[in-house]
Amino acid sequence: MDRNEKKKVVTGLRERLGKACGTFLVHYQGLDVKALTKLRRELRETNIEFQVVKNRLLSIACQDTEAAVLKDYIAGPCALAITYDDVVMPAKVLTKFGQDYEALEIKVGEINGKVIDLPAIKRLAQLPSREILLSQLLFSLSGVPTSFVRVLSEMLRRLVTVLEAIKRQKAEILD
Repeated sequence: MDRNEKKKVVTGLRERLGKACGTFLVHYQGLDVKALTKLRRELRETNIEFQVVKNRLLSIACQDTEAAVLKDYIAGPCALAITYDDVVMPAKVLTKFGQDYEALEIKVGEINGKVIDLPAIKRLAQLPSREILLSQLLFSLSGVPTSFVRVLSEMLRRLVTVLEAIKRQKAEILD
């Protein structure tokens, strides 16, 4: 790879790292081509970029981005999983794949400029997907207005009952 190609790789990688909300650094040595292709396909299906990159180029590309916190962990053969929206999905895919293929080792992750270690990534992988979390939030939020309407209607019902009682009392007095 000549100098111009390296500059293009670094520039492209820096742009993608600047847009990313999460990156995961993995050690892939020991995976055969078939397994690596399967991993790439699974990550691509969930809109996650996966790239094997030279350590020196990755170190340069990380500068001035939130992924700069990964510099201390770049050693040995590294690959990078980059996500732009959902940080739970790469953790799920990589953790599951790591259970199936022991050669894949998740080194560390970065979410919004903060380093997360392997135990935190495994806890993150146990979270429900974004869609499920959003539906749970919507369900709990829809319960609040329903309860509020129920309380208000009960108050109005009681007011009508009291007014009816007053009406009957006055009718009895007039008779």
